[in-house]
Amino acid sequence: MSFAIPAPAQATVAVVGGAAFPVRRIYCVGRNYAAHAREMGHDPDREPPFFFMKPADAVVPTDSVVPYPVATSDYHHEIELVVALAKGGRNIPVEQALELVFGYAVGLDMTRRDIQSQAKKLGRPWDMAKGFDQSAPCAPIVPVAQAGHPDQGAVWLKVNGEVRQQGDLADLIWSVAETISYLSGLVELFPGDLIFTGTPEGVGAVVKGDKLQGHVDGLPDINITIG
Repeated sequence: MSFAIPAPAQATVAVVGGAAFPVRRIYCVGRNYAAHAREMGHDPDREPPFFFMKPADAVVPTDSVVPYPVATSDYHHEIELVVALAKGGRNIPVEQALELVFGYAVGLDMTRRDIQSQAKKLGRPWDMAKGFDQSAPCAPIVPVAQAGHPDQGAVWLKVNGEVRQQGDLADLIWSVAETISYLSGLVELFPGDLIFTGTPEGVGAVVKGDKLQGHVDGLPDINITIG
C-alpha cells in the first residue's frame, strides 16, 4: 500500500529482555483507588469504572526529560500500574481476562489539572487535560513469565527524593481482571493495547527541574525529569 504522506512511526514501549512492544491504544481508568477518589471529591464505593484515553505516541521512555507542557500552570503526576495486552477480544469473562495480558510496567498519567478542572465544571471532555504530548511516560514492560500477575505490593512516587504518593495494588477498587473484562464490554480489545489502572492518593503539581521516580514492587522504576 502506498500512502499520500509518510506514515507516522509506530509508538513502542521497551520490553525487559526482548523486542519492543508496539502500542495500539492507551486506555486509562479513572479513580480506581478509594483514597484518591476521596481526594478528588468523589464517592469511591465501587461505582462502575470509567475510562479516558491517551494517544499511542504520548508514551515516553524512562530516563527522559519531559518538557513542561504548554497551556497549563498546574501539571500533576499520577503513578500507575500499566497492563500490556498480547491478546484481545470482546466481552471477556473476568476469569479469562488475565489470559490476555502480555506483561506489566510502571507508568505516569501526567495531567494538566487546571484544564481538567475547568472541563469538569463545564461538563466538557478531558481530552486536552489527559491526552497531550508526552503525557504517558512508561518504564520497560516485564512479561508475565517474569512478573506473574501482581495483585499486591507497594506503589509509590517520589519527587526530588520525597515521597508524594503511596499505596498498594491490593487497594485497587477494580482488579486488573475486572478492569479488562469491563473494558472489553465497551470496546473490542487488541494486542498492543495498554491499560493504565489508576493512581493512589497524593497527586500533586510538579515544576521544571523536578525529578520523578515511580515504583511498583517487582517492576522496573520509571524515572523522568521535568524539562
